[in-house]
Amino acid sequence: MDLGAFSISLAVRDFIASRDFYRLLGFEVVGGDADQHWLILKNGDHVIGLFQGMFEKNILTFNPGWDHDGQPLLEFTDVRELQRRLKERGIPFQQEADEAPSGPASFVIVDPDGNPILVDQHR
Repeated sequence: MDLGAFSISLAVRDFIASRDFYRLLGFEVVGGDADQHWLILKNGDHVIGLFQGMFEKNILTFNPGWDHDGQPLLEFTDVRELQRRLKERGIPFQQEADEAPSGPASFVIVDPDGNPILVDQHR
């Protein structure tokens, strides 16, 4: 099952300090909105998001429909289909995707250690 491009969304206390730290590790800002206190950084194929005041915990994030450069894929498994398959496997959901036939949607599941997993389709 292909969940899409992977990144980690970090709940940070000071996104500027975090941005500066990750820049020292070779990450570059590739997106986000500093005025809203969130940034997306990339180093090779590694993507992290820095989010201040938006989440309580760090979140594992998958984006169906995107490649690792945030570019749209021609073919991918829709988030609603992924949700259906995971439900069939008995995975409980913290938040479910809207059952609209297509378009943006997301769901959240939680691993056995309490780590939230966001599957977030943007198109």
